Amino acid sequence: MPGQAAASPFETVPSARGEHVHPDPAQAVGARRLPERYSLRDQVLRELRSALVTGDLRPGAVYSAPALAERFGVSATPVREAMHQLVREGSVEVVHNRGFRVTERTARDLAELAEVRALVELPVLQRLAHTVPAEQWEELRPLAAATVDAAAEGDRAAYAEADRAFHGALLALSGNAQLVVVAEELHRRAQCPVAQGTGPGAEAGMLGDATEHVALLDALAAGDVEEAEGLLREHFGGSSWA
Repeated sequence: MPGQAAASPFETVPSARGEHVHPDPAQAVGARRLPERYSLRDQVLRELRSALVTGDLRPGAVYSAPALAERFGVSATPVREAMHQLVREGSVEVVHNRGFRVTERTARDLAELAEVRALVELPVLQRLAHTVPAEQWEELRPLAAATVDAAAEGDRAAYAEADRAFHGALLALSGNAQLVVVAEELHRRAQCPVAQGTGPGAEAGMLGDATEHVALLDALAAGDVEEAEGLLREHFGGSSWA
């Protein structure tokens, strides 16, 4: 019909039980084959993570591996492998004989995750603020700028990747690889579009968080530890995109 928006390839339809499941793969829009030069499992995982952040994979909806495999033009095996990784990350859960249900997170869930992230990251970054020289903070400028660019464009998926890269690079300065792994897992759990909402308000919040990255680097490079600590507390306390 003229003027009608094209259906998402992740569109869901009601099941007999009232849940939402992925429609017949033949009806999926935009099916495409993934480049062979990439690991299929990793590429599918990247696509699924992006769909979770943008809300194309809907919270509470159930998706089958074969239907998603048809959408990507691959076998069901790499899709199942990717989905089981998302199960370990807490993004989806297994529904016996049906597929995978996207996890629904509340605002309280995200607030709790932000508190845990602060408990993990704040002490490390406070210590680094006293020991890392200005030139090392300056090396992180491109990563901070990437978060601002993605936020300004309203690209939620790109922002999610840039945001994790920036925070990961900050923590990597500690030299603790296990810390980086744990923090990234918590970060992925916290990136959820449900409680963040959509529209201009959510995009403004995303841009505000990105701007805080730049301000944080300004303070760290200037050796202003008190300002840096204040920005870190505000960043974790007032943001669900942090």
